[in-house]
Amino acid sequence: MGFQLQLTAQRLEEITPPASLRTIIFKSSQEDQFPVVRLGETIRLQFDDLQANEEDYYFKIIHCTAQWTPSDLLKSQYLDGLDNQRIIDHKNSYNTLVPYSHFNLEIPNENLQLKLSGNYMLQIFNTYDEIQFSRRFLVYEDLVGVQAAIKRSRTLAYLNSKQVLQFSVNTQNINLNQPTKELEIVLLKNHQWNTQINGIQPMFNNGNTLVYDYDQPTSFWGGNEYLNFDTKDMRAATAAIQEVHLEDIYEHYLYPNTPRNNKPYTYFPDVNGDFIPRTFQGARPEREGDYTWVHFSLKPNGRGNSETYIYVLGKFNNYTPSPEYLMTYNATQKMYQARILFKQGFYNYSYALSPVLYETSFSDTFLENIAYLDENGIDGNFHFTENQYQILVYFKGFRDQHQRLVGIGSANSMNINDQ
Repeated sequence: MGFQLQLTAQRLEEITPPASLRTIIFKSSQEDQFPVVRLGETIRLQFDDLQANEEDYYFKIIHCTAQWTPSDLLKSQYLDGLDNQRIIDHKNSYNTLVPYSHFNLEIPNENLQLKLSGNYMLQIFNTYDEIQFSRRFLVYEDLVGVQAAIKRSRTLAYLNSKQVLQFSVNTQNINLNQPTKELEIVLLKNHQWNTQINGIQPMFNNGNTLVYDYDQPTSFWGGNEYLNFDTKDMRAATAAIQEVHLEDIYEHYLYPNTPRNNKPYTYFPDVNGDFIPRTFQGARPEREGDYTWVHFSLKPNGRGNSETYIYVLGKFNNYTPSPEYLMTYNATQKMYQARILFKQGFYNYSYALSPVLYETSFSDTFLENIAYLDENGIDGNFHFTENQYQILVYFKGFRDQHQRLVGIGSANSMNINDQ
Protein backbone atom coordinates (compact mmCIF):
# COMPACT_ATOMS: atom_id res chain seq x y z
CA MET A 1 0.00 0.00 0.00
CA GLY A 2 1.39 3.38 -0.95
CA PHE A 3 1.14 6.51 1.17
CA GLN A 4 1.44 10.24 0.72
CA LEU A 5 3.61 12.49 2.87
CA GLN A 6 1.82 15.75 3.58
CA LEU A 7 3.90 18.70 4.67
CA THR A 8 2.25 21.64 6.39
CA ALA A 9 3.94 25.02 6.15
CA GLN A 10 5.10 26.22 9.53
CA ARG A 11 3.71 29.43 10.94
CA LEU A 12 6.38 32.12 11.21
CA GLU A 13 6.68 33.84 14.58
CA GLU A 14 8.49 37.03 15.47
CA ILE A 15 11.92 36.25 16.93
CA THR A 16 13.14 38.06 20.04
CA PRO A 17 16.51 39.83 19.55
CA PRO A 18 19.61 39.26 21.67
CA ALA A 19 20.11 41.67 24.58
CA SER A 20 22.66 43.70 22.58
CA LEU A 21 20.05 44.75 19.98
CA ARG A 22 17.58 47.21 21.50
CA THR A 23 15.03 49.95 20.86
CA ILE A 24 13.59 48.32 17.74
CA ILE A 25 11.23 50.70 15.95
CA PHE A 26 9.39 49.49 12.88
CA LYS A 27 6.79 51.97 11.64
CA SER A 28 5.12 53.56 8.70
CA SER A 29 5.13 57.30 8.12
CA GLN A 30 1.80 57.40 9.96
CA GLU A 31 3.68 56.59 13.18
CA ASP A 32 1.46 53.63 14.05
CA GLN A 33 3.39 51.25 16.27
CA PHE A 34 2.70 48.46 13.78
CA PRO A 35 3.89 48.97 10.17
CA VAL A 36 0.79 48.92 7.98
CA VAL A 37 1.35 50.64 4.63
CA ARG A 38 -0.40 51.01 1.30
CA LEU A 39 1.45 49.30 -1.57
CA GLY A 40 4.26 51.67 -2.60
CA GLU A 41 4.48 53.56 0.72
CA THR A 42 7.55 53.50 2.96
CA ILE A 43 8.20 51.64 6.19
CA ARG A 44 11.26 52.23 8.34
CA LEU A 45 13.20 49.94 10.66
CA GLN A 46 15.53 51.38 13.32
CA PHE A 47 17.49 49.62 16.03
CA ASP A 48 20.56 50.07 18.23
CA ASP A 49 23.48 47.67 18.61
CA LEU A 50 25.09 48.05 22.05
CA GLN A 51 28.14 46.12 20.90
CA ALA A 52 29.04 49.30 18.97
CA ASN A 53 31.58 47.44 16.83
CA GLU A 54 30.08 48.31 13.44
CA GLU A 55 28.72 44.81 12.94
CA ASP A 56 27.20 44.07 9.54
CA TYR A 57 23.50 43.18 9.41
CA TYR A 58 21.46 41.87 6.50
CA PHE A 59 17.74 41.67 5.83
CA LYS A 60 15.47 39.16 4.14
CA ILE A 61 11.76 39.40 3.32
CA ILE A 62 9.24 36.54 3.24
CA HIS A 63 5.73 36.85 1.82
CA CYS A 64 3.14 35.08 4.01
CA THR A 65 -0.49 34.04 4.16
CA ALA A 66 -3.01 35.70 6.45
CA GLN A 67 -2.06 33.13 9.10
CA TRP A 68 1.69 33.78 8.73
CA THR A 69 2.76 30.66 6.93
CA PRO A 70 5.12 31.32 3.96
CA SER A 71 3.19 31.71 0.72
CA ASP A 72 3.95 29.58 -2.34
CA LEU A 73 5.25 32.55 -4.32
CA LEU A 74 8.78 32.87 -5.63
CA LYS A 75 10.68 35.90 -4.39
CA SER A 76 10.75 37.26 -7.92
CA GLN A 77 6.95 37.33 -7.82
CA TYR A 78 6.72 39.65 -4.81
CA LEU A 79 10.08 41.47 -4.88
CA ASP A 80 11.40 43.79 -7.56
CA GLY A 81 15.10 43.61 -6.75
CA LEU A 82 17.02 41.45 -4.29
CA ASP A 83 16.86 41.11 -0.53
CA ASN A 84 19.66 39.62 1.59
CA GLN A 85 21.29 43.04 1.32
CA ARG A 86 23.49 44.68 3.95
CA ILE A 87 21.99 47.53 5.96
CA ILE A 88 24.36 50.32 4.94
CA ASP A 89 22.80 53.22 6.86
CA HIS A 90 24.34 53.14 10.34
CA LYS A 91 26.05 55.67 12.62
CA ASN A 92 27.66 55.54 16.03
CA SER A 93 26.17 57.27 19.07
CA TYR A 94 27.43 60.70 20.01
CA ASN A 95 28.22 61.99 23.52
CA THR A 96 26.55 59.11 25.39
CA LEU A 97 27.66 57.15 28.44
CA VAL A 98 26.53 53.95 26.72
CA PRO A 99 28.07 53.61 23.24
CA TYR A 100 26.01 52.03 20.47
CA SER A 101 25.58 51.89 16.71
CA HIS A 102 22.25 53.04 15.28
CA PHE A 103 20.92 51.23 12.18
CA ASN A 104 18.27 52.47 9.77
CA LEU A 105 16.53 50.63 6.89
CA GLU A 106 13.77 51.92 4.61
CA ILE A 107 11.58 49.72 2.39
CA PRO A 108 11.06 50.24 -0.50
CA ASN A 109 14.45 51.69 -1.46
CA GLU A 110 16.53 52.15 -4.59
CA ASN A 111 17.46 48.46 -4.61
CA LEU A 112 14.17 46.85 -3.63
CA GLN A 113 10.45 47.32 -4.26
CA LEU A 114 7.47 45.28 -3.04
CA LYS A 115 5.16 44.15 -5.85
CA LEU A 116 2.22 42.61 -3.99
CA SER A 117 -0.03 43.28 -1.04
CA GLY A 118 -0.30 40.87 1.88
CA ASN A 119 1.58 39.82 5.00
CA TYR A 120 5.36 40.02 5.13
CA MET A 121 8.03 38.95 7.60
CA LEU A 122 11.23 41.00 7.81
CA GLN A 123 14.20 39.00 9.12
CA ILE A 124 17.51 40.47 10.27
CA PHE A 125 20.70 38.37 10.09
CA ASN A 126 24.29 38.89 11.17
CA THR A 127 27.44 38.25 9.13
CA TYR A 128 27.29 34.52 9.95
CA ASP A 129 23.75 34.24 8.56
CA GLU A 130 22.35 33.78 12.07
CA ILE A 131 18.92 35.30 12.49
CA GLN A 132 18.91 38.08 15.08
CA PHE A 133 15.25 39.08 15.13
CA SER A 134 12.20 39.31 12.90
CA ARG A 135 9.17 41.58 12.63
CA ARG A 136 5.84 41.39 10.82
CA PHE A 137 4.51 44.07 8.50
CA LEU A 138 1.48 44.52 6.25
CA VAL A 139 1.08 45.95 2.76
CA TYR A 140 -2.46 46.66 1.57
CA GLU A 141 -4.49 47.69 -1.44
CA ASP A 142 -7.34 50.08 -0.72
CA LEU A 143 -10.10 48.13 -2.50
CA VAL A 144 -12.78 47.54 0.11
CA GLY A 145 -14.41 49.96 2.51
CA VAL A 146 -14.61 49.07 6.20
CA GLN A 147 -16.95 50.76 8.68
CA ALA A 148 -16.52 49.88 12.35
CA ALA A 149 -17.79 50.78 15.80
CA ILE A 150 -16.98 49.72 19.37
CA LYS A 151 -19.91 48.71 21.55
CA ARG A 152 -20.40 47.55 25.10
CA SER A 153 -20.94 43.81 25.49
CA ARG A 154 -24.52 42.64 25.49
CA THR A 155 -23.58 39.69 27.74
CA LEU A 156 -24.29 40.58 31.36
CA ALA A 157 -21.20 38.81 32.72
CA TYR A 158 -18.92 40.97 30.53
CA LEU A 159 -20.90 44.21 30.60
CA ASN A 160 -18.18 46.15 32.44
CA SER A 161 -15.08 44.29 31.24
CA LYS A 162 -15.29 43.64 27.47
CA GLN A 163 -15.51 45.70 24.29
CA VAL A 164 -17.21 44.43 21.14
CA LEU A 165 -15.98 45.26 17.64
CA GLN A 166 -18.83 45.41 15.10
CA PHE A 167 -18.13 46.21 11.47
CA SER A 168 -19.16 45.93 7.84
CA VAL A 169 -17.16 45.44 4.64
CA ASN A 170 -18.16 46.96 1.28
CA THR A 171 -16.94 44.63 -1.49
CA GLN A 172 -18.24 46.36 -4.62
CA ASN A 173 -14.72 46.91 -6.01
CA ILE A 174 -13.67 43.24 -5.93
CA ASN A 175 -15.09 40.28 -7.82
CA LEU A 176 -16.39 38.35 -4.84
CA ASN A 177 -18.32 35.13 -5.50
CA GLN A 178 -18.01 33.09 -2.31
CA PRO A 179 -17.35 35.28 0.77
CA THR A 180 -16.91 32.34 3.13
CA LYS A 181 -14.08 30.91 0.99
CA GLU A 182 -12.51 33.95 -0.66
CA LEU A 183 -12.43 36.39 2.26
CA GLU A 184 -10.53 36.09 5.54
CA ILE A 185 -10.97 38.61 8.35
CA VAL A 186 -8.43 39.21 11.14
CA LEU A 187 -9.21 41.48 14.10
CA LEU A 188 -6.51 43.04 16.31
CA LYS A 189 -6.45 45.16 19.43
CA ASN A 190 -3.73 47.84 19.70
CA HIS A 191 -1.76 46.30 16.79
CA GLN A 192 -0.89 43.22 18.90
CA TRP A 193 -0.93 39.82 17.21
CA ASN A 194 -1.43 37.96 20.48
CA THR A 195 -4.94 39.48 20.61
CA GLN A 196 -6.02 38.38 17.13
CA ILE A 197 -9.46 36.97 16.36
CA ASN A 198 -10.00 35.20 13.03
CA GLY A 199 -12.38 32.77 11.38
CA ILE A 200 -15.26 35.28 11.57
CA GLN A 201 -17.90 34.84 8.87
CA PRO A 202 -20.43 37.55 7.91
CA MET A 203 -23.70 37.45 9.81
CA PHE A 204 -25.56 38.56 6.68
CA ASN A 205 -25.04 40.60 3.52
CA ASN A 206 -26.83 43.68 2.34
CA GLY A 207 -26.14 43.94 -1.37
CA ASN A 208 -22.36 44.50 -1.67
CA THR A 209 -21.99 45.01 2.08
CA LEU A 210 -21.09 42.17 4.44
CA VAL A 211 -22.24 42.79 8.01
CA TYR A 212 -20.45 41.41 11.09
CA ASP A 213 -22.85 42.37 13.89
CA TYR A 214 -21.74 39.93 16.60
CA ASP A 215 -21.33 40.14 20.37
CA GLN A 216 -19.04 37.53 21.96
CA PRO A 217 -17.32 36.24 18.77
CA THR A 218 -15.79 39.70 18.16
CA SER A 219 -15.31 40.81 21.76
CA PHE A 220 -12.03 41.73 23.45
CA TRP A 221 -11.10 42.20 27.09
CA GLY A 222 -11.00 45.94 27.75
CA GLY A 223 -7.80 45.90 29.80
CA ASN A 224 -6.65 49.10 31.49
CA GLU A 225 -4.72 52.20 30.49
CA TYR A 226 -0.96 51.67 30.27
CA LEU A 227 1.38 53.00 32.93
CA ASN A 228 4.17 55.30 31.75
CA PHE A 229 7.46 56.99 32.52
CA ASP A 230 9.56 59.61 30.72
CA THR A 231 13.36 59.83 30.89
CA LYS A 232 13.84 62.52 28.24
CA ASP A 233 15.52 64.69 30.91
CA MET A 234 18.10 62.26 32.24
CA ARG A 235 18.74 64.19 35.46
CA ALA A 236 15.20 65.07 36.57
CA ALA A 237 12.64 63.22 38.65
CA THR A 238 9.08 63.38 37.32
CA ALA A 239 5.57 62.38 38.33
CA ALA A 240 6.52 58.73 37.70
CA ILE A 241 10.23 58.83 38.65
CA GLN A 242 11.00 58.93 42.36
CA GLU A 243 14.81 59.13 42.29
CA VAL A 244 17.67 59.52 39.82
CA HIS A 245 21.19 58.28 40.60
CA LEU A 246 24.37 58.45 38.52
CA GLU A 247 26.50 55.34 38.88
CA ASP A 248 28.39 54.04 35.84
CA ILE A 249 25.29 55.21 33.94
CA TYR A 250 22.05 56.79 35.13
CA GLU A 251 19.64 54.80 37.29
CA HIS A 252 15.97 55.84 37.38
CA TYR A 253 13.77 54.55 40.21
CA LEU A 254 10.05 54.64 39.45
CA TYR A 255 7.45 55.11 42.16
CA PRO A 256 6.06 51.71 43.23
CA ASN A 257 2.91 50.58 41.45
CA THR A 258 -0.01 48.75 43.00
CA PRO A 259 -2.50 46.44 41.26
CA ARG A 260 -5.52 48.26 39.82
CA ASN A 261 -7.78 45.28 39.16
CA ASN A 262 -9.95 46.01 42.20
CA LYS A 263 -9.86 49.81 41.94
CA PRO A 264 -12.25 52.11 40.05
CA TYR A 265 -11.25 52.84 36.47
CA THR A 266 -9.33 56.09 35.97
CA TYR A 267 -8.68 57.54 32.54
CA PHE A 268 -5.33 59.02 31.61
CA PRO A 269 -3.94 59.31 28.08
CA ASP A 270 -1.54 56.68 26.81
CA VAL A 271 -0.10 55.53 23.47
CA ASN A 272 -1.52 52.00 23.75
CA GLY A 273 1.76 50.38 24.75
CA ASP A 274 4.09 52.23 22.38
CA PHE A 275 7.24 54.25 23.14
CA ILE A 276 8.91 57.36 21.72
CA PRO A 277 12.69 57.87 22.06
CA ARG A 278 13.52 61.49 22.90
CA THR A 279 16.13 63.47 24.84
CA PHE A 280 16.63 66.95 26.26
CA GLN A 281 20.39 66.39 26.11
CA GLY A 282 20.59 66.47 22.30
CA ALA A 283 18.72 67.22 19.09
CA ARG A 284 18.90 63.71 17.56
CA PRO A 285 17.53 61.05 19.91
CA GLU A 286 18.41 58.25 17.47
CA ARG A 287 22.14 58.98 18.07
CA GLU A 288 22.24 61.24 21.14
CA GLY A 289 19.71 59.49 23.35
CA ASP A 290 21.52 57.69 26.18
CA TYR A 291 20.65 54.44 27.93
CA THR A 292 19.62 54.20 31.58
CA TRP A 293 18.68 51.52 34.07
CA VAL A 294 15.01 51.83 35.00
CA HIS A 295 13.92 50.26 38.30
CA PHE A 296 10.33 48.94 38.53
CA SER A 297 8.54 47.87 41.69
CA LEU A 298 5.09 46.41 42.22
CA LYS A 299 3.40 45.99 45.59
CA PRO A 300 1.27 42.85 45.41
CA ASN A 301 -2.18 42.46 46.91
CA GLY A 302 -1.44 40.21 49.84
CA ARG A 303 1.82 38.28 50.08
CA GLY A 304 4.17 37.77 47.16
CA ASN A 305 5.37 34.31 46.16
CA SER A 306 7.63 32.49 43.73
CA GLU A 307 4.80 30.52 42.13
CA THR A 308 3.84 33.33 39.78
CA TYR A 309 5.89 35.02 37.10
CA ILE A 310 5.33 38.76 36.70
CA TYR A 311 6.72 40.57 33.65
CA VAL A 312 7.09 44.15 32.48
CA LEU A 313 5.70 44.37 28.93
CA GLY A 314 5.25 46.96 26.20
CA LYS A 315 6.11 47.65 22.59
CA PHE A 316 9.73 48.07 23.73
CA ASN A 317 9.98 44.27 24.07
CA ASN A 318 7.26 43.47 21.51
CA TYR A 319 4.95 42.41 24.38
CA THR A 320 7.00 39.23 24.73
CA PRO A 321 7.85 37.73 28.15
CA SER A 322 11.51 36.83 28.57
CA PRO A 323 13.96 36.48 31.47
CA GLU A 324 15.22 40.05 31.04
CA TYR A 325 11.77 41.46 31.79
CA LEU A 326 10.87 39.08 34.63
CA MET A 327 10.39 40.60 38.09
CA THR A 328 11.72 38.99 41.26
CA TYR A 329 10.11 39.13 44.68
CA ASN A 330 12.00 41.05 47.39
CA ALA A 331 10.75 39.58 50.67
CA THR A 332 12.38 42.33 52.73
CA GLN A 333 10.65 45.17 50.88
CA LYS A 334 7.60 42.99 50.10
CA MET A 335 7.62 44.03 46.44
CA TYR A 336 8.28 42.59 43.02
CA GLN A 337 11.21 44.36 41.40
CA ALA A 338 12.99 44.57 38.04
CA ARG A 339 15.93 46.56 36.65
CA ILE A 340 15.75 47.01 32.87
CA LEU A 341 17.88 48.95 30.37
CA PHE A 342 16.00 51.57 28.30
CA LYS A 343 16.94 54.27 25.85
CA GLN A 344 15.87 57.77 26.85
CA GLY A 345 12.25 58.54 26.00
CA PHE A 346 8.57 58.20 26.83
CA TYR A 347 7.41 54.64 27.47
CA ASN A 348 4.13 52.87 28.08
CA TYR A 349 4.33 49.65 30.07
CA SER A 350 2.09 47.14 31.81
CA TYR A 351 2.42 44.15 34.10
CA ALA A 352 1.44 40.61 33.09
CA LEU A 353 1.45 37.43 35.11
CA SER A 354 1.70 33.71 34.53
CA PRO A 355 1.80 30.64 36.80
CA VAL A 356 5.06 28.67 36.87
CA LEU A 357 4.71 25.26 35.23
CA TYR A 358 7.91 23.81 36.66
CA GLU A 359 11.30 24.94 37.85
CA THR A 360 13.79 25.39 35.04
CA SER A 361 16.86 27.33 34.15
CA PHE A 362 16.30 30.27 31.81
CA SER A 363 17.16 29.11 28.34
CA ASP A 364 15.82 29.04 24.80
CA THR A 365 12.89 27.02 26.14
CA PHE A 366 11.85 29.79 28.53
CA LEU A 367 8.51 30.41 26.82
CA GLU A 368 7.64 26.73 27.13
CA ASN A 369 7.58 27.18 30.91
CA ILE A 370 4.76 29.74 30.68
CA ALA A 371 1.35 28.13 31.20
CA TYR A 372 -0.52 31.17 29.91
CA LEU A 373 -0.01 34.91 30.00
CA ASP A 374 -2.63 37.00 31.75
CA GLU A 375 -2.01 40.57 30.60
CA ASN A 376 -4.93 41.96 32.60
CA GLY A 377 -4.70 39.95 35.82
CA ILE A 378 -2.92 42.73 37.71
CA ASP A 379 -4.58 45.89 36.40
CA GLY A 380 -8.01 44.53 35.46
CA ASN A 381 -10.47 44.89 32.59
CA PHE A 382 -12.73 47.89 32.05
CA HIS A 383 -15.10 48.61 29.18
CA PHE A 384 -14.17 52.31 29.44
CA THR A 385 -10.51 51.72 28.49
CA GLU A 386 -9.28 53.52 25.37
CA ASN A 387 -8.09 50.96 22.81
CA GLN A 388 -7.42 51.07 19.08
CA TYR A 389 -8.80 48.23 16.94
CA GLN A 390 -7.84 47.05 13.45
CA ILE A 391 -9.88 45.05 10.89
CA LEU A 392 -7.75 43.34 8.22
CA VAL A 393 -9.56 42.09 5.10
CA TYR A 394 -7.79 39.43 3.01
CA PHE A 395 -9.03 38.25 -0.39
CA LYS A 396 -7.98 35.34 -2.57
CA GLY A 397 -10.04 35.03 -5.73
CA PHE A 398 -10.39 31.90 -7.81
CA ARG A 399 -7.48 32.85 -10.08
CA ASP A 400 -5.22 34.41 -7.42
CA GLN A 401 -2.01 32.72 -6.29
CA HIS A 402 -1.84 34.52 -2.97
CA GLN A 403 -3.98 36.23 -0.34
CA ARG A 404 -4.16 39.94 -1.01
CA LEU A 405 -4.74 42.40 1.80
CA VAL A 406 -7.48 44.49 0.19
CA GLY A 407 -8.61 46.70 3.04
CA ILE A 408 -7.89 48.04 6.51
CA GLY A 409 -10.44 49.33 8.99
CA SER A 410 -10.02 50.87 12.43
CA ALA A 411 -12.08 52.00 15.40
CA ASN A 412 -11.32 53.52 18.80
CA SER A 413 -13.17 52.70 22.00
CA MET A 414 -13.15 56.34 23.14
CA ASN A 415 -16.45 56.46 21.24
CA ILE A 416 -17.86 53.28 22.75
CA ASN A 417 -21.59 52.83 22.27
CA ASP A 418 -23.79 51.26 24.97
CA GLN A 419 -26.43 50.24 22.40
